[in-house]
Amino acid sequence: MVDMLLEQGHPVRAFVRQDDERAQSLRRAGAEVFVGDLLTIADVTAALKGVRRIYFSMSLSPYYTDAVSLMAAAARAQGDIEVFVNISEYEQSFMTFEKMTAPEEERRAWLGGLIADWSPQQRAHWVAEQVLDWSGLPTVNIRGAMFVENPLMTWLALEPLSRGELRLPFGDHRLAPIAGYDVAELCVKILTDPEPHLSKSYDLNGPELKDMHGYAEDYAAVLGRPVTYVPEDVEAWNETYVDTALAAFPHTAEHLKTLTRLMGGGGYRGATHQLETLLGRPRKPCGGRWRTIRAFGSWRLPEPLSGPFGQCGSRTTATPPGGMVTVPVTGVPVRSSTPSADATAPLPAWSMRNR
Repeated sequence: MVDMLLEQGHPVRAFVRQDDERAQSLRRAGAEVFVGDLLTIADVTAALKGVRRIYFSMSLSPYYTDAVSLMAAAARAQGDIEVFVNISEYEQSFMTFEKMTAPEEERRAWLGGLIADWSPQQRAHWVAEQVLDWSGLPTVNIRGAMFVENPLMTWLALEPLSRGELRLPFGDHRLAPIAGYDVAELCVKILTDPEPHLSKSYDLNGPELKDMHGYAEDYAAVLGRPVTYVPEDVEAWNETYVDTALAAFPHTAEHLKTLTRLMGGGGYRGATHQLETLLGRPRKPCGGRWRTIRAFGSWRLPEPLSGPFGQCGSRTTATPPGGMVTVPVTGVPVRSSTPSADATAPLPAWSMRNR
């Protein structure tokens, strides 16, 4: 997103948590970098000075609702925000207030039989959308389906793929994962021309609604060798892969396990063509995105899992080409500890990363 905005000539202030090589790469690209903490209202308020358009994307975190609320409060206090682009999630399109307040048996049936409630992260996204609605800010909610780059479809699948097997607990249910690049491009379009999108929520899927046998064929094409889909029991798969990899990160683990139960039971429902209409071009297929990830050597254990999470947590995704921004991203908003001379100049677009 930062690259796209800069290439179009828009000034960008990126809010990051750590002033490291990733922050330096943003500076080299031409972005202003603000280093701060999404949970510190003084940092959030300072980062917004001179900004008119906000893109908000935070990693999976038990403090997600706190961070959205602080950002909304700071934006309201400033009073001149033109658009607040909020990365939400596709589940909000069918895990609605009406559905989630129905009797438990009805909820469980609607969600595929294996769950009856939101994960803590899904609940946080629901609350975040309510907070932004109550705030009166000119908000656009981007409800993307599971990303192609999601750990469930990338590094958690790697070990079985090395044996020519795609082992996932999704039965014969069909899914339409979405490419992070497509969502990033849409967010840039909204930031640069917000008026047609204000007060809307977009429910977005990838281009191909198909079962895991079809995705096994995609993996085979990318890897250049046969791959067979082997269905697994949902709870056995969660115990083997999620609990093992994410034992130190219970919030993230619980969200991924809720997703597998939702998808494995067939409750992850529906598909739309909104993204293709909004982009004015075909959506990127999964196979092409996985080919790009593999070409850049990014199918590996992501950096956030090799060390402790930051205070706000960190979403686990495959590293995008060049280490730059994709959606979802891991990071926090940025300004250097020594503000630049033009830090108060109006910035029509502002990108947030949570590191």
